[in-house]
Amino acid sequence: MEIKPQESVSLWEMGKVETIEEFYRRKFDWIPDNLRKEIGHFNIFKLEPFVNGKLQPVPYKRRDFYKIMLVIGNSHVHYADKVFEVQKQALSFSNPQIPYKWEHLDTIRSGVYCIFNQYFFHQFGNLSQYSVFQPDGTHIFELTDEQVNEVNGLFQRMFEEINSEYMHKYDVLRTLVFELIHFALKMQPDTKTDKQPLNAAKRISALFLELLERQFPIDDSHQQVCLRSASDYAKQLNVHVNHLNRAIKDTTGKTTSHIIAERVLQEAKILLKHSAWPVSEIAYSLGFNEITHFNNFFKKHLQISPLRFRNG
Repeated sequence: MEIKPQESVSLWEMGKVETIEEFYRRKFDWIPDNLRKEIGHFNIFKLEPFVNGKLQPVPYKRRDFYKIMLVIGNSHVHYADKVFEVQKQALSFSNPQIPYKWEHLDTIRSGVYCIFNQYFFHQFGNLSQYSVFQPDGTHIFELTDEQVNEVNGLFQRMFEEINSEYMHKYDVLRTLVFELIHFALKMQPDTKTDKQPLNAAKRISALFLELLERQFPIDDSHQQVCLRSASDYAKQLNVHVNHLNRAIKDTTGKTTSHIIAERVLQEAKILLKHSAWPVSEIAYSLGFNEITHFNNFFKKHLQISPLRFRNG
């Protein structure tokens, strides 16, 4: 799987987040009866790139639901500020925090995907703890033929369960979703796991990173970050800023300001490439009072101006 920068992507209007109801209207022109939030929703479909002989465009935007998809065939995936090229076949994980779009669907031969909202896993686990659903995690996994057979087997079991009359079939479906998640996680390079109890520095670091992610995404319903500096986060977490900085440095090897800047830069690139907002509005939404400050920040990290990056 090849990863490329978003250099040749045309400008899309990001618009509002696509809801699960809008997904059903766009894809099938109908809405299921069981979309009540208190229950949660799950469904599974075969991937059909062509409808009535025509390629159906998939808009680049965020969705308010999760999606796990097996794709057979070559394609490009615009995911946040990068483009992933799937050479042959892949397993992908999409979440409400990151916008995405699949291209070259005409080269996709087959596939299958399941969708579900956060309420489907209410009291059954926290999906955000898994890296496949985290903004800086791995979301697309190129598969071998043997791995495709294994993953496809899990999806086929989903089809069997959802069409069964078993009273607890949705519990089984949740288990199968977790099997897909752990299948992907096991494909990642082995890392040393600290089996010691979570110390104070790690707890503070985890709380900081969670709070940082809650500032995003920037869209029509959430138009400005609220916390911008290390001291802002320290105040929110009720710790001294020096204590926060030491905890972040000890656990990540980076400064607090550097991590904040990385996340702001990622969101800036997304907005520049995939929204029609003026650069000045993007700067304001990311906490810059002056557009010159945003320009200097962007040039410092990418050696290119925001406008040149957008038009590149």
